[in-house]
Amino acid sequence: MSSQFPIRTPVQRRRVAGYASSRAGGSRPSLALSAIGLALALSSPLAHSADAPAFGVLLQQSLARAPILLEQQANAEAARLDAAQSRKWLNPRLDAQAEDLGAPANGGQSPRQTTYSISQPLELGGKRASRIAVSDRESDVAEARRREAEITWAAKLALAYGSVEAAQARQRVAGEELARASDDLRAARAQVEAGKEAAVRVAQAEAGAAAARGAERAAAADLTQALEELSALVGAQEPFSGVAGSLFTTAAERGAAADESPTLRVAQTEREASEARLQVEERRWIPDLSVTAGVRRYAWTSQNGYVVGLSASIPLFDRNRDAVAAARQRVQAADARVLAARLQTTAARRAAQAQLQAAQGQLEAALEGERASAEGYRLGRIGYDAGRTPLVELLFARRAYSEAQRLTIDARLARVRSLAALAQAEGRLAFGESQ
Repeated sequence: MSSQFPIRTPVQRRRVAGYASSRAGGSRPSLALSAIGLALALSSPLAHSADAPAFGVLLQQSLARAPILLEQQANAEAARLDAAQSRKWLNPRLDAQAEDLGAPANGGQSPRQTTYSISQPLELGGKRASRIAVSDRESDVAEARRREAEITWAAKLALAYGSVEAAQARQRVAGEELARASDDLRAARAQVEAGKEAAVRVAQAEAGAAAARGAERAAAADLTQALEELSALVGAQEPFSGVAGSLFTTAAERGAAADESPTLRVAQTEREASEARLQVEERRWIPDLSVTAGVRRYAWTSQNGYVVGLSASIPLFDRNRDAVAAARQRVQAADARVLAARLQTTAARRAAQAQLQAAQGQLEAALEGERASAEGYRLGRIGYDAGRTPLVELLFARRAYSEAQRLTIDARLARVRSLAALAQAEGRLAFGESQ
């Protein structure tokens, strides 16, 4: 971006507008235009942008409004209602039948007969219990998937939150680097003017300052991108201007791990649902029985008789053997998925623990390197001001210090990523207790 169009914050824009209005002499039309401009500035999206709350608060808010989580919540509720519906008894059937319509009269009396009956289907042989069991297991599957979505979402949100915090820290480091580069440039010019350095040293210092300005602008752009991604992730109406909390300083969580990881729990509930469907298929060949009771009215006597019946299907041609075999194969496939999920969960948990230990060691080393490079730059600056250290060494020490600061930021972000992965592998909400 050209330097002719400097980037200003909303506060800086309002200050510039106020300065322009004061230069206009304070006339009434100028005051009116200034008031309109201020109102437009206050109503703009940037004026309403604010820092994201602490991660724990943001997590709870996003759990209640994230579209993908709302979808899983709706699926779980639908499965629960299906389970409740499966407990209802089958509806009876009402029949009305008229016989001998238009038949010849017998002794002047109509032979017509009218029968009213009601039939109730009965689920014998455990059919009803197996049907209810399938709905219950499918409800468990939907609930397990909802929990899995929440845990995956929390890990994803933690990484996005940490990325914004890292981008803020990188922008701060870039600003400090620019300030140090400007100080070095002023010192180099003073040395050249005093005849202690060659004029080429000023060019070297100017090149370093230009690179620092470019890095500072790139860091600002990276921060904007990270803020936009976080805002879109949680469904914020306006983009955040920063984050109020910190995950970099959060201690490693010691919460109890779940008995199974979300992935393993989903696989197990799917296996139980497959087993329940197998029981349904095994009982499907059992005859469907219906009990019928009714009344029959005789037209020629105007008297009634009673009807009682029992009907059942005959499993003569179809005993559902192939469907039972197919259901058994699906149970075997579910067993294989459970085994794969168990192995994957164990590997993911061990890998996350190893990554966390490595991240802790990396962070400690980065902090030590940052302290050493900061001391090296301080001594180099003192030596350069005293004329004992060349400018090249000072520039090298400054770049080493900034690089060490960036490595520390990367190590902190890697630690956040490792903690989120470990929480996901253990079936916990990442940083769920962070405030």
